[in-house]
Amino acid sequence: MEQQTILSELATDTFRGLSANQKFLLSKYFYDDEGSRIFQDIMQMPEYYLTDCEFEIFTIHKEQITLAFREGVQSFDLIELGSGDGLKTKILLQHLVEKLINFHYIPIDISHQANTELVKSLKLELPLLSVKAKTGDYFREVKKLNGYSGLRKVILFLGANIGNFSDEEILLFFGQLSTLCHKGDKVLIGFDMKKSPDVIMKAYSDPHGHTRKFNLNHLIRLNRELDANFNLDQFEQHTEYNPLNGAVKSFLVSKREQIVHIGALEQSFHFKQWEPIFMELSRKFDLETIESIAENHGFKVEKQFFDSRNYFVDSLWVKK
Repeated sequence: MEQQTILSELATDTFRGLSANQKFLLSKYFYDDEGSRIFQDIMQMPEYYLTDCEFEIFTIHKEQITLAFREGVQSFDLIELGSGDGLKTKILLQHLVEKLINFHYIPIDISHQANTELVKSLKLELPLLSVKAKTGDYFREVKKLNGYSGLRKVILFLGANIGNFSDEEILLFFGQLSTLCHKGDKVLIGFDMKKSPDVIMKAYSDPHGHTRKFNLNHLIRLNRELDANFNLDQFEQHTEYNPLNGAVKSFLVSKREQIVHIGALEQSFHFKQWEPIFMELSRKFDLETIESIAENHGFKVEKQFFDSRNYFVDSLWVKK
């Protein structure tokens, strides 16, 4: 039943996106099992500075982060939205376990495979850690947890995932997050900061081809799950960055005029030669914008944890 619901949402969103004047596909559907695997390859690239930044932040600031999480409470629930393979989070988890901090780790991810592998690795690496993974939509799963233990919630949203959201989606995300948080609950959110456009373009238009595979995997998923007939060879990937608004935009561009049929929709879609499909937004932020978002949604910025180059910040907020 759950799979039918997801498929229905995928079909509806795909129809809406490919019927628009400016065609688009929603980035939330990147992360099926294969998409999650390709993204791990992206994170391993030397040009993809974001992973190294958060590794550095957690390594340097793990003690201060730990103190902030448990300030004023004896125990808490550590809930991670989009946990993936937990590579960066493990630095923090190991420190918390070593310090004998009383907490429960609840990773939430859309990929069942990612969750299975994360739980398996944590049992081997941190056998004393209390883990209860959840598979599904972030907010549906958090809503089920809301207040159930009576403990402080500390919610992690790492890896600059917030940068993938439009203005409307940011309002919706933080509105939902604020509703689910009680006074004193905390959130730690990763924000990629504005920086040299050259640094950004090397990370998002990579020479290894992983970004292209990541985008094309979305079409593979539509072929598989919606009986579409996208010819992958007829699309190329393109990335652009606007330093004025901090927006990195990713597109798949049709190399020729073509018709794509999607069986599940019983619809065909016409593509002009060089017509783009908008695939993903990756926004870069400044501190003023971060503080404004927090204040507008009932949070207070408590601490900012930076890497040594100030490329990235993990921003800790507390619900007022």
